[in-house]
Amino acid sequence: MSLLAEEWIPVLCRDGRMAWIAPHQISDPDVVALAANRADFNAALMQLLIGLLQTTTPVKNESDWVEWNDIPPSADVLQQWFSSVGGAFVLSGDGHRFMQDAHMSGGAECSIDALLIDAPGGSAVDKNTDHFVKRNTVQSMCPHCAATALFTLQTNAPAGGAGHRTSLRGGGPLTTLLVALQRRSLWHDIWLNVLPQREFMQHAGDAKKTAPHFTFPWLADITAIQAPGGETQPMQVHPHHVFWAMPRRIRLDFGEAREGVCDICKRVSTQLISRYFTKPQGLNYKGPWRHPASPYYETKEGWLPVHPQPTGFSYRNWLAWVLGSSQSKKEVQAATILSYFVAERRLRPSSDIRLWISGYDMDNMKPRCWYETTFPLYSLPRDSRTARKNLQELIKRLLEAAELAAFYLRQAVKHAWFGELDARGDLSFVDKAFWDTTEIDFYQLLKAAMHSVSMEASEQEGFPQFAMRFGEKWHTALFAKSLELFSKDIVGLTSQGNPRRVAEAHRRLRGALTGKTIRDVLHLPVMEKRVSSSDPA
Repeated sequence: MSLLAEEWIPVLCRDGRMAWIAPHQISDPDVVALAANRADFNAALMQLLIGLLQTTTPVKNESDWVEWNDIPPSADVLQQWFSSVGGAFVLSGDGHRFMQDAHMSGGAECSIDALLIDAPGGSAVDKNTDHFVKRNTVQSMCPHCAATALFTLQTNAPAGGAGHRTSLRGGGPLTTLLVALQRRSLWHDIWLNVLPQREFMQHAGDAKKTAPHFTFPWLADITAIQAPGGETQPMQVHPHHVFWAMPRRIRLDFGEAREGVCDICKRVSTQLISRYFTKPQGLNYKGPWRHPASPYYETKEGWLPVHPQPTGFSYRNWLAWVLGSSQSKKEVQAATILSYFVAERRLRPSSDIRLWISGYDMDNMKPRCWYETTFPLYSLPRDSRTARKNLQELIKRLLEAAELAAFYLRQAVKHAWFGELDARGDLSFVDKAFWDTTEIDFYQLLKAAMHSVSMEASEQEGFPQFAMRFGEKWHTALFAKSLELFSKDIVGLTSQGNPRRVAEAHRRLRGALTGKTIRDVLHLPVMEKRVSSSDPA
């Protein structure tokens, strides 16, 4: 069974129909999006198709890329591109299999649902704690869903016990991909994330390692890349290997396949799979890896990929994941795909593109949540380094002020409810309400700031005046929204606390929001005397 010949990828068509296509059909203009039944499958399939194109496309430079963006390749052309890697995409049989250990014999038997990252583990079943994701809901998969689940696991692999490795980017990495705001076609969304080969080959890896198993590790014994008990560093493999990493040693069991309905896609299959076998000691990825679809942050040990956190995604992450930042003494670099887009891609207008962000928030082996959202990019400054620097500095100040306002609000709620008591508890819902409530104001201000930067206003009027102009607007929004949340949505809706304590907490909140600290962050003049009105200025 070849995954390059089978029609196995679920997609949405322009007329609303759902269909299944082969990889070489992704340039069909009627195909507009992926349509798997699981969100993590859609994210994984997108990465698989990007990796397939990045590995096979002959596009050498940006001019070549633009030609295929304007006029997508035909299905015949794509088949020609993919034909060189056909042997790596065979899912079943006695030989090499897609994403499976070719030389593994025996191993621990696992039910097929264990391929799903959110499936309840043995401990959850034993303790009867599988409340939200129930056991035995997925008892068999068709080969197509099993292939998707397998790729999803290898790409996001969390810790799996002794010797069961995490993915090349660690357990549950954050993935950021470019997509069109208005659906043009699936091809164009995928193609946005493909780099010219000349650019891609500059990334971690050894381009001279052209033997197929240095790209697709399942085409040889694991020892061809990594010594027993050893590590896999970037220079041990080809740069394209980053898309096809295989930290887990797995072998799907087709021996007892039967006919029936797949528990995931609900289609009838003659080869339902109910189990697989696994062994420890897969490829152990260490060293300076750089996956092109993940932002990275700097540590004493080097650059590490960003992972989702329990707080989820909000505009507080926009600067770091879109332009990179050095907030909170932590240097963050945007994903290579996005950095290249900002610096080199001349698509106009860039406001038609958004950043699709997704990933599992993992607590070691346990998935706490799947997060997914999109960030607007608006009209990112491209040509002027000064304009981009001004924009980064402005957004940094806006976010620092928002962090302060969220802290002030949280402290005020705590004081209103508990007074001076050293009460402990989870007040994260206050932060969540704050970031959600101020999101629209932030993006409206961001869009206006970008327009101002594109018109070179920040350079003409000088950065201090530019920053002050937007800082005043943001300060006004933070003041109004914070007080509204306190008075109407949080403290005002509860019966806790006494009126005097609530009034004192409200007074403190107003004072903090109009005080020197937050105004200094926004580089606003400190008020000598506060006017007794609802306006902070």
